[in-house]
Amino acid sequence: MAIVILPNGHLAKFDYLPESVQKCFYFHRDRAAVISISSCSRSCYMNNMLCKVRCSLRSGRRLLKYLGLQKGIRLLSYGTAAVKAEETIHPKERPCSDALTWVSDYAPCFGIHGNSVEILNTPDEFYQTLKTNFKNAKKRIVIASLYLGTGQLEQDLVNGIEYACERAKSSGNKDFEVHILLDYNRGSRGGDVSSRTMLTPLLERFEGMVQVSLYHTPDLSGYLKQYLPPKLDETVGVQHMKVYLFDDSLVMSGANLSDNYFTNRQDRYVQFNDCPEMCNFFSGLVKTVSTFSLSLTADNSTKLHPEWEIHPYEGDHKDFKEAAGKTVSKYIKSVTDDQADRQTKKKIKFDTNVYPLLQMALFGVHTEEMFVKQLFRSASDGVKISLATGYFNLTKQYQNIIVLESLANFNLLIASPQVNGFYGARGVMGNIPDAYTYIASSFYHLVKYYNMQHRIHLYEYYRHQWTYHVKGLWYYLPNQNLPFLSMMGSSNFGHRSVHRDIECQIALVTQNKQLQTQLHQEQVNFFANGVETNEETFQETDRYVPMWVKLASPFLRRYL
Repeated sequence: MAIVILPNGHLAKFDYLPESVQKCFYFHRDRAAVISISSCSRSCYMNNMLCKVRCSLRSGRRLLKYLGLQKGIRLLSYGTAAVKAEETIHPKERPCSDALTWVSDYAPCFGIHGNSVEILNTPDEFYQTLKTNFKNAKKRIVIASLYLGTGQLEQDLVNGIEYACERAKSSGNKDFEVHILLDYNRGSRGGDVSSRTMLTPLLERFEGMVQVSLYHTPDLSGYLKQYLPPKLDETVGVQHMKVYLFDDSLVMSGANLSDNYFTNRQDRYVQFNDCPEMCNFFSGLVKTVSTFSLSLTADNSTKLHPEWEIHPYEGDHKDFKEAAGKTVSKYIKSVTDDQADRQTKKKIKFDTNVYPLLQMALFGVHTEEMFVKQLFRSASDGVKISLATGYFNLTKQYQNIIVLESLANFNLLIASPQVNGFYGARGVMGNIPDAYTYIASSFYHLVKYYNMQHRIHLYEYYRHQWTYHVKGLWYYLPNQNLPFLSMMGSSNFGHRSVHRDIECQIALVTQNKQLQTQLHQEQVNFFANGVETNEETFQETDRYVPMWVKLASPFLRRYL
């Protein structure tokens, strides 16, 4: 008999370990382990001497897969083997209020009332909410987005901001402020008509009241900056946060400010009403990133922020990254410490906690990545996780944890080729859906290879004449029909999100039944348009992937 201590802390009992399997293992201290009870029971329980079972890829991988079909043994990560027993001994289940207490280790915590959160369901509802609240703002408007479109719907949004500025100016409200953060390259696309030219009239009319910042990745410099054409230069890295804030309320979303996101491009939109501390954090975050971004002027030129000295693409990129990382980390630490003090002093009990999660790998900020990995790894049997992404390209670490380590059941909702934003595009861009098809097919066959189809299901979203841009996560505790946690924001959980772009999500942990019901219904509505994939899905004629896309996929995945 043997006891297995899995990487997520669960214990598993296995009646028999064949000698042929034991010979594949060597032991390493301070890690999870297989220990024979007959010879080591006292040392195991009295001294807690744990070892990690390791097996070389060459000698053990096929053997473990074969034995896994008969004895429950499965590969947990590349080069690492462990036993998932037929009988698993779980740690004592904790009450809902105590679950996931480790979340507070990763981010500042903002306590709010769940009834102040509202799920917006349609693009038009999202647009009308922004339009009305920008126009009626009396304290501040803070926006972070990839870009602002140039059509009439976008112009109406700008007109609403202009109206709020004019009212503040005429009433002598000197405290009113507008801060807008966009990506430099995406916001400059279009030349004479671009995000920049949409906003320069505001800068000209309301000097000192309106600030527009354009983030430029330090990785796009030198020859890359000189020779990469428009659109392709955006693949190097962008400002991808989506925050839409008005006074003490905000909408967290994955949507950009462009007409298709207001009409027939499905995304998520979650509105937080009357949450001043949370809004102060996101306002400060946008201002912090703006300090190392370029400032747009009324004549459509750019300059360094008054508090910044290193140019993003003309200065030393290493010095820029180091300085930007220190700036962001200092801000997060100050807010985290401040919130910890506030939480201990507050007597009000909240039923919902919000944890902002940042991902800025260029600057050494990996909060979101660490959180997601811990969330997946700590999930016990019975946990259900629904994950949505418009651009399915999980990092290798996420992929391996989902398939090989986590005990949770996963439902993943991705875009079918027809609802991919690049479907039907000209030139090379038109093959981007093919690349995502190949990535999805590879993932499906990885799941099948390890016999995890009972636990992991892949769905494709399809809706006629719509595109799909949903991103986020819904986490259900064992034996629960409503989500206890949800993640929402800009991240697609892919390589770009983790390694290249500036991202921001929030983890919302709630015991409010009304909010849980809203979140569950949101998830149900999205998956209602999903069709589960199978072997035949990737053999259909419209799923043909050109050979050059397959060969280039290891390279392309770094930019998708």
